[in-house]
Amino acid sequence: MNVLDMLQFETNEKMPSHYKDLTEEEMIKRVKQIKEKFGRRLLIPGHHYQKDEVIQFADITGDSLQLAQAAAENKEAEYIVFCGVHFMAETADMLTGEGQTVLLPDMRAGCSMADMADIEQTERAWTKLQKMYGDTILPLTYVNSTAAIKAFVGKNGGATVTSSNAEKMLRWSFEQQQRILFLPDQHLGRNTAYNLGVPLDKMAIWNPLTNELEFDGNPEDVIVILWKGHCSVHEKFTVKNIEDLRLAKPDMKIIVHPECSREVVAASDLAGSTKYIIDTIEAAPSGSKWAIGTEMNLVKRIIDQHPDKEIVSLNPFMCPCLTMNRIDLPHLLWSLEGLEEGKVINQIKVDPKTAEHAILALERMLKHV
Repeated sequence: MNVLDMLQFETNEKMPSHYKDLTEEEMIKRVKQIKEKFGRRLLIPGHHYQKDEVIQFADITGDSLQLAQAAAENKEAEYIVFCGVHFMAETADMLTGEGQTVLLPDMRAGCSMADMADIEQTERAWTKLQKMYGDTILPLTYVNSTAAIKAFVGKNGGATVTSSNAEKMLRWSFEQQQRILFLPDQHLGRNTAYNLGVPLDKMAIWNPLTNELEFDGNPEDVIVILWKGHCSVHEKFTVKNIEDLRLAKPDMKIIVHPECSREVVAASDLAGSTKYIIDTIEAAPSGSKWAIGTEMNLVKRIIDQHPDKEIVSLNPFMCPCLTMNRIDLPHLLWSLEGLEEGKVINQIKVDPKTAEHAILALERMLKHV
């Protein structure tokens, strides 16, 4: 009998209320003790958007794919307590070995964007699009999607993309097929295709609620089909935010994430992935001024890390990602104390068939990273 056979697995168990009564000092002390006790048997990946109270314990930080890749490369950790959201933990589970267990401290930590494309809607859309266009479409999905959507894409010859490699993957896709179906974020798809020279009038929206193509012209002219989904955080940055900032601080540069709308990206000075934003600010000269259009926990962390620069959020009334913020110090401690007691709480496990096809989509991308 191996170690996993002796463990007690619990999913969707509610965190006991007494964790909320602990002081921050008590929780920090306990987390440190458990991390020290488990040593290399435990890995805590932390996404850039996590709260500081959680990220302080992260063994590695990064975007969703960076963390999943780092988890896959780590062969020593028996337990991977993923501080991010559900689709990230799914990817980590698919890329790690059989003897490794992935946990999500709070199962409510989902992603509204990923939830905007479910597998039933996607299969209905594919059936209809095949009737319209025949075998001329390749599906791509942002890594911010469920394992089921990744599996659908992998099964149909497509690949996953990140905000860092989206242009490279779209070029690859156009070498395979005449058209692309881009899931689930219309903004990343539109901004990337536009940067590659695809006119906006050759892009259409697929509405999963009506199961219809939204396009005013001749459907035969469409070469990029954008799923009608978005990031609830990045869509809150507006052109009005930019206009106000230009008036108040005309010498301040604006850098945004490509999950923002086309209009916001076009009005900004720079746009790029989370890593691009971090690296750009890091390389910027002392005294430079920046407004950043991305998640607030990360913006605050960048501000703290660069006191020599003037940095603000592009939207001064922005809130952190609510689903990312589900992971907090009490939930992290609860997960770790569970492991200490021989109990795996909130394991993330993708079924083998789904994982098989989803890994195809991930591997096609990783060949081009």
